[in-house]
Amino acid sequence: MTDSVKIMPNTLKGPHVAVLAYDGLCTFEFGIAYEVFGLSRPEMGEGWYRYSVCGVEPGPLRAAGGLMVSVDHGLDVLGEADLIVVPGWRAIDAPVPDALVDALRAAYQRGVRIMSLCSGVAVLAASGLLDGRRATTHWRYVAAIAARYPDIRFDADVLYMDEGSLLTAAGSAAGIDLCLHVVRGDFGAEAANSVARRLVLPPHREGGQAQFIHAPVPQEREGIRLGPLIEWMRQRLNEEQPISLLAAKAGMSQRTFQRRFESTTGHSVGEWLLMERLRHARQLLERQGGISLDDIAEASGFGTLATMRHHFRKRLGTSPGAYRRTFAG
Repeated sequence: MTDSVKIMPNTLKGPHVAVLAYDGLCTFEFGIAYEVFGLSRPEMGEGWYRYSVCGVEPGPLRAAGGLMVSVDHGLDVLGEADLIVVPGWRAIDAPVPDALVDALRAAYQRGVRIMSLCSGVAVLAASGLLDGRRATTHWRYVAAIAARYPDIRFDADVLYMDEGSLLTAAGSAAGIDLCLHVVRGDFGAEAANSVARRLVLPPHREGGQAQFIHAPVPQEREGIRLGPLIEWMRQRLNEEQPISLLAAKAGMSQRTFQRRFESTTGHSVGEWLLMERLRHARQLLERQGGISLDDIAEASGFGTLATMRHHFRKRLGTSPGAYRRTFAG
């Protein structure tokens, strides 16, 4: 099939993708699903995705951004789907209609793939399909939804999770990563690369969600005994800080100091120092483009670039160089 031959949507024969629409629709995530699966791509031939939108409720439906949406189909379309996409749900704790839950469970039993984008994971969680499985969502929502659904194993670090018939994406833009992952699995790397080029995006992003999480250090209570010492530690991240020295400065035994420190900050001394050094390194990478990676490693207390690179990979899922390219001003 050449580029000059136009393939009309109603002549396509590929997997049928059904995207949910609902009152309070998250337009960005909905747009991602349309851009990847619904946009006309004659260069892909007649085997490309068929695309439908199904309304969870009767329309017209309100959508984010002051839009109103009119949908031609209802939940009956899910009975014909090969892949169901749930855009970000209207609220992470908003009730999910029983009819939608029943339709998703029936689709899953037929072997249909079901994919959530960002807070759309709330719909899959309410359906019970994720019980005992791994999943992800935007890092802001993980704690709240994990508390409501303790049987789901949430991972806040990854961009997306593929559990076979159930797929979940993290933040909104991570939905693009997951959609490209699906295209790659259905049609191969060349097709995914073609879609990515049209989106002006890399076909696969380096790292995970952890690099985007803003995790401020817990605030210490004013006037506590450790407050001045913790500030002293922050000012000397590039120096060795053995427990014996810190305990002596706090006027405590080492055991008492470690217990009080963990009670105050929520972390052991070693863990807290590592988090602070990572935070400081990230700030330098974002704001000081002229400083070498070796100098940043030394200034942050890692000593060597190899050590800093190891902790970036382990904690943030990326490298210092890639982090700088992503976030430098």
